[in-house]
Amino acid sequence: MTQADTLGLPHQPAGGEHDLRELLRRAGPRLDAQTYVYCCVTDGPVPPALEPICIFRETEGLTAIVPRERAAAQGLRLQPEWGLITLAAHSALEAVGFLARITAALSGEGIAVNVVSAYHHDHLFVPSERVADAMSALERLMRVAA
Repeated sequence: MTQADTLGLPHQPAGGEHDLRELLRRAGPRLDAQTYVYCCVTDGPVPPALEPICIFRETEGLTAIVPRERAAAQGLRLQPEWGLITLAAHSALEAVGFLARITAALSGEGIAVNVVSAYHHDHLFVPSERVADAMSALERLMRVAA
């Protein structure tokens, strides 16, 4: 019996692309319209009003990535601000080299990036003032791979 069985979750095939060239050709960066901030909660759960898109448990507390507007409404610190770029390619969690190439392309332009890999896609948080530069760098990388 799997953990999915015990939790009552549907079975999902592993899936996803492994071929690096194909992943780079189909990266398809999509820019989210919202701006996000990182918050840390050290004393209790993340307030539901924040509507986080990601929560990660660390020894020091819970890190939550939340829409800027939600953080502002709760009186939280709003700097730095991050743009979210989602890569359309469905990369396998075991794919080798994809994020290394993506982050190298951004690093080559002096763009910081924080990556969240989820089941179907990889999500890039870049400084909001560098979103246009990041999109250009990713589009160039796709053209070179084609």
